[in-house]
Amino acid sequence: MVSAALDRTTLSGWLARREHGEPLPWIVGTTSFCGRRVLVSHGVYVPRPQTEELARRAAAALPRSGRAVDLCTGAGAIAAHLTTSDPTATVVGVDIDEEAARCARRNGVLSVVADLAGGVRCGGGVDVVTAVAPYVPSVDIAFLPADVQRYEPLRALDGGDDGLDVVRRVITAAASLLRVGGSLFLEIGGEQDRRLGDDLATAGLELINRWYDEDGDLRGLSARRS
Repeated sequence: MVSAALDRTTLSGWLARREHGEPLPWIVGTTSFCGRRVLVSHGVYVPRPQTEELARRAAAALPRSGRAVDLCTGAGAIAAHLTTSDPTATVVGVDIDEEAARCARRNGVLSVVADLAGGVRCGGGVDVVTAVAPYVPSVDIAFLPADVQRYEPLRALDGGDDGLDVVRRVITAAASLLRVGGSLFLEIGGEQDRRLGDDLATAGLELINRWYDEDGDLRGLSARRS
C-alpha cells in the first residue's frame, strides 16, 4: 500500500510539472536518441530528434579505432552514439557547463569541462568533430515555444545576433582539432550555411554536404579539413 501510494504521489507530481511545461526528459530522467536510452539531468539541454541525422552521419565517417570530439556535448547523446557505434573509437565530449559534463559521464562519455577545444589536446588530430552549438538568433528566441523559453538553458540556445557567434568559434576550434581529411559535422538552420562560407575557408575547411529535414529545412552541414 505504501508503495502504491508513493507511485501515485510521484505520478501526480510528474503530471503537475509537465502541465507547467517542464521538459518531459527532465521529469522522467531519460529520452530516446538514435534508438538508445539517454539520461538527461535537470537543467541540461534536451537532445532533439532532428540531431539524430548528424549523429548517424558522423558515426559513418568515423573510422574504426578513430578519434572524435563532440563540442557542446550537453547530455552526451552524440558522443554516446559514436561510442556505441564503434566501441574501439576514442570519443571525448566537451561542454562549458559542469552539470552537462556530469550528465554526459553518466551516459558513458569521457567528458571534460572546457570552453570548446580549450580542454582537449590531440596529437596528430582527430577524425571527426561534431557540434550542436547554440544557433538561434537572439531576436528569434522570443518565437520559440513558451515552454522552451521558460525552462531550457538560454546558453544552449542563444547564438547571438545572427545565431552564429558560437558556431564560428566551433569552426575555428574544429580546424585546430581535425587531422587533414578529418570532418566537421555541425547543426545549423535557416540560411546560415550561406553565411559560413568565408569562415570555413579561413579555417581551412571545405564544405562537403548539407542535409535537410522532411520539410526541406536546413539541419546541418559537414566540412572536411584540407
